[in-house]
Amino acid sequence: MTAPALNAGPIRRTSTVFVASAFVAAALATLMGGMLAIWLDFRANAPTRVAEDGTSIIKDWLKKDVAIPEVASNTMMFTFVIACVMAQWAVYAARRNDKSHTTLALAITMFTGLALLNAQVALWLQMDIALRTDAYETMFFAVTGTMFAIIVSAMVYSLVAMFRVLAGRTSDVDVLAGHALYWYAVSGIFAVLWLVVYVQK
Repeated sequence: MTAPALNAGPIRRTSTVFVASAFVAAALATLMGGMLAIWLDFRANAPTRVAEDGTSIIKDWLKKDVAIPEVASNTMMFTFVIACVMAQWAVYAARRNDKSHTTLALAITMFTGLALLNAQVALWLQMDIALRTDAYETMFFAVTGTMFAIIVSAMVYSLVAMFRVLAGRTSDVDVLAGHALYWYAVSGIFAVLWLVVYVQK
């Protein structure tokens, strides 16, 4: 008498959207990592000069009259935390088939992204620097402009996910999990940018 074979159980396939979100997030992290590496190289190789009093050496990277508004940059960093919480809330609500709360969470996530864009524009206006005056200003706009576009892509993801939920696809949790993963990645990318560009300068 042979023993019956054990049932392997249901096989859960990983969502294509989730995997694609992870790949895009990794590509964006690589892009920003490369740009910040160039930033650090430019900063390290910036020309130096002797101070007027002759007691110190000054590196010509960030001009004395250029001030980074720390309130705006720090506010952006904390705002990303709200976006991540709302994106995860959408996943939590979808797993409980709660369409109204899933939609609300995605809407808040998207409008949080809008607040981030507003803060970035305010930061540019407060700094009042030109695009092509020197290496610092060119690199600053290149890095922060790329981050601006990344935030816009995350907002588009939120909008698409929200329309899917409104169309009755609340049970498609893998898309919302990919959406949350994407926002986590965008937040991590900004955290590194915030440290290198806004804190270390």
